[in-house]
Amino acid sequence: MAPNAHPPGTTDPGGSATPSDSSARSAHHEPHDSGLAGRLNWLRAGVLGANDGIVSTAAIVLGVAGATDQRGPIILAGLVGLMAGAMSMATGEYVSVSTQRDTEKAMLDLERRELAETPTEELAELTGIYVGKGLDGDLARQVAEQLTAKDALGAHAEAELGLDPNDLANPWHAALASFVAFVAGAAIPLLGVIVTAQAWVTVVAVTIALSITGSLSARLGQAPVARAVVRNIAGGLLAMAVTYFLGGLVGGLIA
Repeated sequence: MAPNAHPPGTTDPGGSATPSDSSARSAHHEPHDSGLAGRLNWLRAGVLGANDGIVSTAAIVLGVAGATDQRGPIILAGLVGLMAGAMSMATGEYVSVSTQRDTEKAMLDLERRELAETPTEELAELTGIYVGKGLDGDLARQVAEQLTAKDALGAHAEAELGLDPNDLANPWHAALASFVAFVAGAAIPLLGVIVTAQAWVTVVAVTIALSITGSLSARLGQAPVARAVVRNIAGGLLAMAVTYFLGGLVGGLIA
């Protein structure tokens, strides 16, 4: 070995990292983003919202198609179903997330009051949490003191409640995301009906769309993709078959 050569992953006498050491750190780089889990949850909710839009609107248009071959009523039913479903999803998400936000704010208000009234007990509680995570008593106390000195509410809220005071759920964002996701999904079967009166075209388009949403939801949840896709498609086809049969049955009775 040459006199000035260094083993991989070491530093030279001056303390600088060798190229292999830098490459190893670069290859091991991972994102450490506290909001990543929240964004994945929003993305998963968006995929599921689109899936709801696909299935519900497809079931509506095929149900009406089972009762009549006139495209006007079918398209009208699809449009009404799209808007009703999107508004229902958005309203439900707004109410749900507003309740969640109110609960989070109440918990933070309580934590803020406890920090003001019983700071010693709160520091001991935070220390106990870090001891429970594996730190020894002295180190846990030191960590708790430093975090409390920097941002008492943030440190205690994260450790005790799993909350970030600066990143609470936004009900308007949730409602808008649900609305857009549902409309995007519902547009697929509706466009199929608008383009052609052939029901099989809508069924094929919906099947492809459900395979995509099933795959995305499985990958986001780190679940087996094939099983999720088959389950998603089977559920959508069942919904369409049932409503088409009922549409034909009821349409024949009232004709």
